[in-house]
Amino acid sequence: MTKRVKFDFEIYFTNGGSIKGEDFRLDISGEDISDKELADYIVDDLRLLMVGQTNILNKEILTEPHKRTPINTGKGSGLLIDLSHTIEDGLVTYKGLPAPVICDYLNRERSRDFYEEGTTFQIGKIEMVTNTGTYIDCPFHRFEHGKDLSEIGLEYFTDLEGIAISIPYADTLSITANHLRNYEIRNRAVLIHTGWAEHWNTERYYENHPSLTEDAAVYLRDCQVKLVGIDSHNIDNTNGKSRPVHTTLLGAEILIVEHLCNLELLPQEGFTFSAIPPKFKGVGTFPVRAMAKLK
Repeated sequence: MTKRVKFDFEIYFTNGGSIKGEDFRLDISGEDISDKELADYIVDDLRLLMVGQTNILNKEILTEPHKRTPINTGKGSGLLIDLSHTIEDGLVTYKGLPAPVICDYLNRERSRDFYEEGTTFQIGKIEMVTNTGTYIDCPFHRFEHGKDLSEIGLEYFTDLEGIAISIPYADTLSITANHLRNYEIRNRAVLIHTGWAEHWNTERYYENHPSLTEDAAVYLRDCQVKLVGIDSHNIDNTNGKSRPVHTTLLGAEILIVEHLCNLELLPQEGFTFSAIPPKFKGVGTFPVRAMAKLK
């Protein structure tokens, strides 16, 4: 026995008129469903246009056998998977770079002086370097005349066809071209899952981390991938001063996303990847809310 929802609804149209329903019953995939999710389902299922205000009334969750395919709300279904670390005050992402300072510019108590009684606002203030949290690198990060964030088109980091390649750090810390062969990677976002994210925000995270070799970067470039991401401290080996992976990929305008997480939740294929930064001029790196959308 699984869950169903019984409810009434009212849907009003922006060009006039309305429709109403009473004692509707629908299957749901979880324990509950919000009024908005119900309204969205009705609008989509009935293919309604020009919809304005919607009201869900007398909602009741029942335990009954399913009669049809359940409503998938996305909660717990894995439809959207967050691949970003949380940025908080004092977080160290890269040793030697300052941690972000996140505080109130205007707190709610002070805001009472500017607004009517019962109305408060918070305005935050953030001071940080751009290499903080899960971030994206574009050519300007490495090359003086490379494209900065404002010059990169949305198609370079939005809804890219993705592939996740698992190369556990317990097996190797040096990811070579041979590790990347026999995969369909052309025109895709290639996400390297090493498992190193389990050490996030610990001393171990910063040293002896998994990384790509120069020949791996050349192979990815020659296969014309669109973006390369990794759940590690850096896509390059940071023991020395050389950064051949950044040089090779960014030189070919292939974007890089570092410090990913939750890659173990992804299938190898069958998802799109997005990692969208703000549109800053003169900036080559910035935090993103990286995510995968399962098909």
